[in-house]
Amino acid sequence: MSVEQLIPIFASTVAAATPLAYAAFGELVTERSGVLNLGVEGMMLVGAVAGFAVAFHTGSLGLGFAAGMFSGVALALIFAVLTLSLQTNQVATGLALTLFGVGLSAFAGRDYVGVTLGGLQPLTIPLLSDIPFFGPLLFHFDILVYGSIVALFALQWFFGRSRWGLVLRAVGESPASAHAIGYSVIGIRYMAVLFGGAMSGLAGAYLSLAITPLWVEGMTAGRGWIALALVVFGTWKPMRVLLGAYLFGGVTILQFYGQGMGIHIASQLLSMLPYLVTIFVLVLISRNPKTILLNQPMSLGQSYYPHS
Repeated sequence: MSVEQLIPIFASTVAAATPLAYAAFGELVTERSGVLNLGVEGMMLVGAVAGFAVAFHTGSLGLGFAAGMFSGVALALIFAVLTLSLQTNQVATGLALTLFGVGLSAFAGRDYVGVTLGGLQPLTIPLLSDIPFFGPLLFHFDILVYGSIVALFALQWFFGRSRWGLVLRAVGESPASAHAIGYSVIGIRYMAVLFGGAMSGLAGAYLSLAITPLWVEGMTAGRGWIALALVVFGTWKPMRVLLGAYLFGGVTILQFYGQGMGIHIASQLLSMLPYLVTIFVLVLISRNPKTILLNQPMSLGQSYYPHS
């Protein structure tokens, strides 16, 4: 394979991985607080349609991304009220949130089917973009691709060096102990859930405004579930989560380049690849329970009601 062929494949892989990374980072923070939100797919879809609609009517991609994040926060707030304040089951509520998001996005997006936008353009970094081979390979992406790298280092610092990152981890490990020393467990979990919603909404908006600048019903195509699997795959570590996103992004792109490279496999089988790899990796990891238990928050998925 020539260098000229490698560059577009790598660029497509990074683009496909970026929404997975944002959604998985948001879910990572949510789960580190001890809350399991299975509504990522629904929040991504609502973020995608809200972002596209606002960008279409205002002509501003920035406002579109902001609307995507806001809509994700709105759905996450519904989830937070139900699970944290009203103590409903987190798994059932998350599944209901996904179903709600699928239906709401399909209804709200009826008038935008077939409409296209200009899309988010890659940045041209002076001097760096002109470096032979490495310039087009590493310095010709849009701002949100670089933002995902910044988010990685921010989360690394937040969990490892910041006071509130340690508090969040404490809440996820032992909410009763965190409450006993004076921290608001419910308040911290609210903030974590809302952050997860914002990241899922941003991921959805990236799909409809950058990867394929148009709205199609169900356009996330299971990416929200892959983002959930990435958190487990990365054993709740930001760097591993991002590497997993690039792995699954590469597998996703493989289905598009496979037949062009002379691989004579049915297109349906190639379309199944990302999900087959997801199942395979989760089964592989689950064979060693210590791998999961080493970093999994102890109170993950467990409701907590503070007793004064």
